[in-house]
Amino acid sequence: MVTIDEAQVMLDEIAEELPSGIYKELNGGILLLPQAKMSPHAVCDDLYILGEYQSGGSMGRLIKVYYGSFAKLFGYLEGEAFKSKLRETLFHEFTHHLESLAGEKDLEIEDEKQLKRYRKERGL
Repeated sequence: MVTIDEAQVMLDEIAEELPSGIYKELNGGILLLPQAKMSPHAVCDDLYILGEYQSGGSMGRLIKVYYGSFAKLFGYLEGEAFKSKLRETLFHEFTHHLESLAGEKDLEIEDEKQLKRYRKERGL
């Protein structure tokens, strides 16, 4: 299993791949947090939050990545496979960041659609 320290190195490597302009106004940076985070919409403890984009508030604009959620869902993955999941999540959260700067909400709308599908699949 990938440790939190290994995940941090991977996340740093992924972040270095991105163009510097993408970090505009991301004053809180990218945080790798140790905990797992369950979605408030989870039905049977089966919907973890892998990452979140936060805009505003006392910490400003930042991206949170939850190592514990990755460990729960992808703990069986090693190396590049685990890094690929981190990359997918980080890119998703950066899309939220860029859309926020542009006043767009396309990804938020798509996330809501996915949540509706999840709830429908569980009979809610």
